[in-house]
Amino acid sequence: MTEIVHLTERTLWDEAVRAGVYAQSTRGRTLAEEGFVHCSTWEQLPDVASFLYPDADAPGRRALELVLLVIESERLSVPVRYEAAAPGGPEFPHIYGPVPTEAVVRVESWPPPGCLGLRPSEPPSTDR
Repeated sequence: MTEIVHLTERTLWDEAVRAGVYAQSTRGRTLAEEGFVHCSTWEQLPDVASFLYPDADAPGRRALELVLLVIESERLSVPVRYEAAAPGGPEFPHIYGPVPTEAVVRVESWPPPGCLGLRPSEPPSTDR
């Protein structure tokens, strides 16, 4: 089983549950606009979270309710390609199509409990 993860806003996930598919690519961009769903590995997640949501816990701002979608890639019927944003850079998993909600095996709050920001000291446990 290969797990890849995607960080999103709770409201977007709630819409996906009603529709049966998740079709957001990244913060502020849809699958239709971008062409794929941006994902990451567990190891890449802290840096991705800090990059995409640097303002998520900013003082004086309404906190975003973020959730982490844990996706089992074998449950997808569309291609998953590992691609670098720049030559020689790290490769990130990209899902080339909508994500059926049944491919999401867990939904977790982000940041994890006990984390004082978007960078946990270690990856969340995958034991559930």
